[in-house]
Amino acid sequence: MRLSRLSAGKALRGATSGVVLCLLVAACGGSEEPEPERVRAEQQCDDTLSPDAARALETVLRTKRFDHDPRGGLQRSTDELIADYPKSEGRTQRRSLCKASPSTSSARVTVDFRFWRDINLHGDQHAATLHPYDMGVEALSGPDDAHLYVNCVSPRFPGSDKRPAKIWGALGVSRSELPDTVPVREATLTVLHSVTLAVVRKLGCENDAGLDAEPVFTPLPE
Repeated sequence: MRLSRLSAGKALRGATSGVVLCLLVAACGGSEEPEPERVRAEQQCDDTLSPDAARALETVLRTKRFDHDPRGGLQRSTDELIADYPKSEGRTQRRSLCKASPSTSSARVTVDFRFWRDINLHGDQHAATLHPYDMGVEALSGPDDAHLYVNCVSPRFPGSDKRPAKIWGALGVSRSELPDTVPVREATLTVLHSVTLAVVRKLGCENDAGLDAEPVFTPLPE
């Protein structure tokens, strides 16, 4: 009888340990639920695209279905910018926020951010396929890339109330055969404006770093 009680006690303890272990790993013999596929345009770039920007991305990549784009790019890239800020007077790394690709081709749109210096501004010295617009400190767009430079005053960047943090958003289009037309230029800049607006809001930049809620396309003399 004593042995039976001991065996029963060991069995109970073993079962209890097994239950605890299962709880620790979230499920016995299972794994965490995978993130649902995020393949629509409005889900790309970590949900930073406005409806107009989502349609613009479809125009740029000529698709309505994309490869899965996981969440986290907005938080990761803004955290990296905050960490980079103390060395922003020098050359800083590009911090990728997203890569959007059609599910049926190797074309790709990338958007990344870093800090700019005055030497990085294009001014009159820009590629023939880049066209200037009156947006932010400087904005240029074309069929292969777009650039948006803004000044940010935010508590996340100590001292920016006296010397604003200079944020540079860049969009690149790889394997593109888009024509250099006004609708294409506005499409690439619409995507970049929307993502940049989400970044400056995440960083707490005063007055959205001077960006309008919707892009206003005023071409500048070339």
